[in-house]
Amino acid sequence: QVDLVESGGRSVQAGGSLRLSCTASGRIYSSSVMAWFRQAPGKEREFVALIRWHSSSLLYADSVKGRFTISKVNAENTVYLQMNNLKVGDTGVYYCARGSQYSTRRSDYYNWGQGTQVTVAS
Repeated sequence: QVDLVESGGRSVQAGGSLRLSCTASGRIYSSSVMAWFRQAPGKEREFVALIRWHSSSLLYADSVKGRFTISKVNAENTVYLQMNNLKVGDTGVYYCARGSQYSTRRSDYYNWGQGTQVTVAS
């Protein structure tokens, strides 16, 4: 099991930007898919973005398309989530996850970080 550690969450004004990082404690295998999910208070955890580790194929939730960018640095075992033009509705705990399927379903990911809080104020 690889530990995933997220960082970068904080409070920001609407319209601002943040970059989240997720670093793995060990090697991420080429077959892996890395994803970001988020969970707002009282709501279910939802898919945000994913990236294939070996091919860099990307997928975004419609709600963040055009505003968020997922990227990775293989040599650093790190995945990033650049978030621009943040909205109040983006508030929540952001989780990094590792799976083996190109999927937006939470159940397809077996390795999770502890989460980092993002708060967007109006």
